[in-house]
Amino acid sequence: MSSGKSFYVTTPIFYVNDVPHIGHAYTEVAADVLARWHRQAGDDTWLLTGTDEHGQKILRTATANGSTPQEWADRLVENSWKPLLKTIDISNDDFIRTTDARHEENVQKFLQHIYDSGFIYTGEYEGSYCVGCEEYKQASDLVAGTGEYVGQQVCAIHSKPVEMLHEKNYFFRMSDFTQKLLDLYEERPDFIQPESARNEVIQFVKQGLSDLSISRSSFDWGIKLPWDDSHVVYVWFDALLNYITASGYGYDAEMLARRWPATHIVGKDILRFHAAIWPAMLLAAGLEVPHQVFGHGWLLVGGEKMSKSKLTGIAPNQITDTFGSDAFRYYFMSAISFGQDGSFSWEDLSARYQAELANGFGNLASRTIAMVGRYFDGVVPAPGEYTDADKAIHDIVAAAVVTADDAIERLAMHEAIASIWRIVEALNGYITEMEPWVLAKDAAHRDRLATVLYTALEGLRALAVLLSPVIPRSTHKLWVALGAEASLGELTAQPVRSSGVWGQLVAGAQTASLEPLFPRIEAALEDAVETAK
Repeated sequence: MSSGKSFYVTTPIFYVNDVPHIGHAYTEVAADVLARWHRQAGDDTWLLTGTDEHGQKILRTATANGSTPQEWADRLVENSWKPLLKTIDISNDDFIRTTDARHEENVQKFLQHIYDSGFIYTGEYEGSYCVGCEEYKQASDLVAGTGEYVGQQVCAIHSKPVEMLHEKNYFFRMSDFTQKLLDLYEERPDFIQPESARNEVIQFVKQGLSDLSISRSSFDWGIKLPWDDSHVVYVWFDALLNYITASGYGYDAEMLARRWPATHIVGKDILRFHAAIWPAMLLAAGLEVPHQVFGHGWLLVGGEKMSKSKLTGIAPNQITDTFGSDAFRYYFMSAISFGQDGSFSWEDLSARYQAELANGFGNLASRTIAMVGRYFDGVVPAPGEYTDADKAIHDIVAAAVVTADDAIERLAMHEAIASIWRIVEALNGYITEMEPWVLAKDAAHRDRLATVLYTALEGLRALAVLLSPVIPRSTHKLWVALGAEASLGELTAQPVRSSGVWGQLVAGAQTASLEPLFPRIEAALEDAVETAK
């Protein structure tokens, strides 16, 4: 076990009704960057992701494709969802499926517990149900249909007609928790973030919560209620429990105590489930509420939310096949303020790749390693006396570590990267100003040349450690080229919070040649954009 504090971070579990698009990958990368940073900080870190496989939508999708829902889920998980994690280098510690025995058995234990505690009763429900959202809709959630749905009320998210359902169901006493939730939000202002998300949930709960229908009897693809097997549990009530069934609820109290509560990273469209229904469920069971729920913005393509049903979905590999996984991760974490909506365009991705990754960071690494090879036979030189210009670099590196760590604590990955990037810009400016190629022409400046190149190398060492959670592949290549793996050990074992301590790179270490970390891709980009169209 790590000696640091516990950091348990989750993504939503994703519906297996279709293949993943870059909106799903965006959430995965955000949680992964946080997990990698905390691991390198020595915190007891756990990253959970997985798939949501029950409910009417899955049943209908499977049936439409001539498959059983279990076969459909198995195929999508193995062929699409798990491969996504490899495509974008997700370092998850666990992958939960709602069809896992550990999940189904312990969901039933949870249900029985809150049933025995008097929080569930029988009743009848009639309302507008969106199968796409797997949710009963209020009138305010519906809009007038267009095109083939003119004259009908449609779901504002899916733009498809809702269905009128009338069922005898079991209900969860959500209304009992209205005031308790409002008290929670007031006592813990950081519980829901960002601020816009917090305000939205507070307004929703202030209107008063209705009791929640938590069972369905019109189909059987789901977890059966333990006291009435003619009903299956409502898919959201089932899915939300994954965060504790994966971390020991019902079968490993020690693990649950070690992991729980979690930081949940979710899209803002499922914020209410996580920030209102989920804590109410936990309060009913006498369990701790989550540490935090962070609702990030949507990825927009052409001004519209990314969606498979609207054919605006872009597969992650359409980007990674051309730009690589590091560029994918860097772009989405740096170009979009985490918590706000962000627009994706191939042009912006290409411009940032060229300016920031290829010309900024990649070129800095390549030319520094090359100069050490040319002027010092590839051996890390020992620095001489530091000047004010050198010390300014020390200070920039030290400050970047502190500001980046603070930003990560606030889940502001874009701010963390911007802080770290000040080192890239400072080092590029430093090399231009110090002109090591001029110093190399005069033996009298040998000590000064050694100091300048050591300063650049040591800055790159710090950059490799700080950027490892964001761009793990290229930073590993740089780490090896710096000779740091042989002298300092694995990159991922370097303590990120002390990476700003100057002088860690060992003088005398042997560097290695470095291929361009971010090669030019103009021709490949044109092909990728054409394919995407």
